[in-house]
Amino acid sequence: MLEKLFSFSYLDQAAAFSVPDILMALFISLALGLFIFFVYIRTFKGVMHSSSFGISLIAMNMITTLVILTVSTNLIVTLGMVGALSIVRFRTVVKEPLDLVYLFWSITVGIIVGAGLIPMAIIGSLVIGLTLYILVNRKTNEQPYVVVISCGGEKAEAQSLDLLNSRTKKNVVKAKSVSKDGVELTVEVRLKESSSQFVNALLAIEGVHNASLVTYNGDYYM
Repeated sequence: MLEKLFSFSYLDQAAAFSVPDILMALFISLALGLFIFFVYIRTFKGVMHSSSFGISLIAMNMITTLVILTVSTNLIVTLGMVGALSIVRFRTVVKEPLDLVYLFWSITVGIIVGAGLIPMAIIGSLVIGLTLYILVNRKTNEQPYVVVISCGGEKAEAQSLDLLNSRTKKNVVKAKSVSKDGVELTVEVRLKESSSQFVNALLAIEGVHNASLVTYNGDYYM
């Protein structure tokens, strides 16, 4: 009776994976996670990339592989894992759309490695990494910029817009603020041959107090 009471029959349902198999799967997942992190660094457009995000890519890859290895062994474990994951809520805001690509890429590779489709994971990662590297780092002359102009009146405003029309490829007024001190314009511009000399010409206009040129990521918030 005591033997039946203290016998753990669920241990008999342990996974058929051996320790070398598990270690090999995690090692391959780690190597592919490092490759994803490398592509992320090489395609990052900011000043300083987030090391925590890169570590998250590697860890998420390995954890997903471990989850797939686990759920592939037992139906009860699969249902329990689905139930546990369904109550998890991720509230971290992803600001860059490309970061979502890396997150989904990391999870997908983890699933594929956990399923044992190693060639597909390796070839797919190489193709995706090369595609992202080429597309993100391609040279373009259509880099948008924003010009912020502070001027004292309508005459200076009109002259500033006329100069932008003649010295830039394209320009669109994104915002206009009027106060007792004058007018502030926010204009999206596309440069001609990457020349920014027109900013100096703006400041030379009578009535223009300040002119600045900043890069523009394509989003604008009031």
